[in-house]
Amino acid sequence: VDTVTKKCKIKDKKISVVDLPGTYSLKSNSPEEQITKEFIEGNEYDCIIILINPAALERNLLLTLQILMHTTKAVVCLNMADEAEKKGIMIDRDELNLQLGVPVVSISALKKKGIQTLLNTAISVATDNIKTYKLKALSDIKALHSDYEEEISMISELCKQIVSQTSSSKEKTLYSDKDKKLDRLFTSRLTGIPFMLLIFALVFWLTAVGANYPSEWIFSLFARIKTPIINGLTSLHLSKNIISVLIDGIYTTVTWVVSVMLPPALIFFPLFGILEESGYLPRVAFNLDKLFQKSGANGKLAITMLMGFGCNACSVMGCRIINSKRERIVSVVTNSFVPCNGRLPTLIALISVFITSSVTGFSKTILTAGIMLILLILSVVMTLLVSFFMTKTILKGEQSGFMMELPPYRKPAFLSIIKKSVKEKVLYVLSRAVLVSVPAGIVIWLLANTEVSDTTLLTSFAKHLEPLGNAIGLDGVILMAFILGFPANEIVIPIMLMAYSHSSVLVDYSGFSELGAILTQNGWTVVTAVCACVFCLFHFPCSTTCFAIKKETKSFLWPFVSIVITLIIGILLCFIAYRTVTLFHIFF
Repeated sequence: VDTVTKKCKIKDKKISVVDLPGTYSLKSNSPEEQITKEFIEGNEYDCIIILINPAALERNLLLTLQILMHTTKAVVCLNMADEAEKKGIMIDRDELNLQLGVPVVSISALKKKGIQTLLNTAISVATDNIKTYKLKALSDIKALHSDYEEEISMISELCKQIVSQTSSSKEKTLYSDKDKKLDRLFTSRLTGIPFMLLIFALVFWLTAVGANYPSEWIFSLFARIKTPIINGLTSLHLSKNIISVLIDGIYTTVTWVVSVMLPPALIFFPLFGILEESGYLPRVAFNLDKLFQKSGANGKLAITMLMGFGCNACSVMGCRIINSKRERIVSVVTNSFVPCNGRLPTLIALISVFITSSVTGFSKTILTAGIMLILLILSVVMTLLVSFFMTKTILKGEQSGFMMELPPYRKPAFLSIIKKSVKEKVLYVLSRAVLVSVPAGIVIWLLANTEVSDTTLLTSFAKHLEPLGNAIGLDGVILMAFILGFPANEIVIPIMLMAYSHSSVLVDYSGFSELGAILTQNGWTVVTAVCACVFCLFHFPCSTTCFAIKKETKSFLWPFVSIVITLIIGILLCFIAYRTVTLFHIFF
């Protein structure tokens, strides 16, 4: 388990902030708690900031007092103090300061209030400008009780005494009743899962529908500026081939990725952030914890898995919330079974063109959404099955549990969420995708424009993949498109159309009818579409996701494992789908 260290400068002082794994006590029952315990007992720090929830003061003080038995170089930070006040919980910070012997600071991390005061206080403690002292009661406990369980019992009694002298609570039944009523809907066995499906179906629908219009606008914008760019390159007296590589290769590939990837990302991640800040996402982990525990995974995987519907790379980074290294690797490897925003448009297009083509109007929308829901459920089931397989084979070990405090429901800070989503997720994903799209554009151009024996390398590549493609209900062009789409899933269909039409550049389509006509002319049937949907759902992760896996695991092994596992499952399921749908057509 690794700690996360960040360096910053405050008032001309260079400081390093070490983020330790979360724990409720210093009894090392897990690798995470062992890391925290060893770090605190090692005394290689100037000040410890103890983050606690004032709404659960007594439970949080248990860890606080254990830390204060080792050091008084500490600051107690009361986060979400404003939320505690809404519940009628008032903390006397001055009295708590006297009871603990260390300074107490209130902050609101969500609203970014009190952060500077907290940092200044921590620096003052580290430089001895604020004096701290050790409680006599803690010294007595340490001296009288060597047994850990007895020690904890005495600390628990001390926690109760401190809370009784520093905290007061005035019940606000309206607020409490509101939380209870919402939890009856969102966490009960009867309605918890249905409401979860409904909420995320709405998120996916808003993302899919809302992204269409800005995507078309971005496409048209890039089309309008394409001609001036060509004219500018021509004025530089560059050769036709160089201009073609820059425009038909790099420019076309990059702008396609940006046009398709950016709009849904700008919609999905803020919506996901709203669910997170409102307090709903922890309820999702609560609802699915038992199911994921049975598969050998951690309940927190539910949250990272849902994030994967926006982007698998962000899902990989989100796995940091899972404390167990073994379970975190399981989550990282299985994240790509969930279709991201780059694959969802392909699935919707193929379903609309071949499977629901005979239905029109609102019924078509409902049927398409229903099939998409089945595919998404299938992806979750596969995530659970592979997690179970990995925890029983290559990643055996003791399964960890986790304690979760369900936060109060609260009104999200919308502007802050949008800013954070764009900065930390959208720009990260987009920059990585653009970075790999540049060499991908060059490779695609070279394959489409280089001929050997009157045949382009693109066509030759597809022909070599034809036997494998035919065996699983696809063809060589489809497999080649997925392979060349490794930098970004958004370019898979354009590569298919480019190969089918023998074009030297990526080919766009004006609508589903045109797409269906081109694919049908090249031998596509309902069986082909079903197999293509299955392979789209279960195939190797994109380059951005592989890069994220390498970064998070600090090893090339796990990106390789993720590619191999998903590819094997994708080919196997395609073969099963091909034989099943073929038999269905024969008999019906």
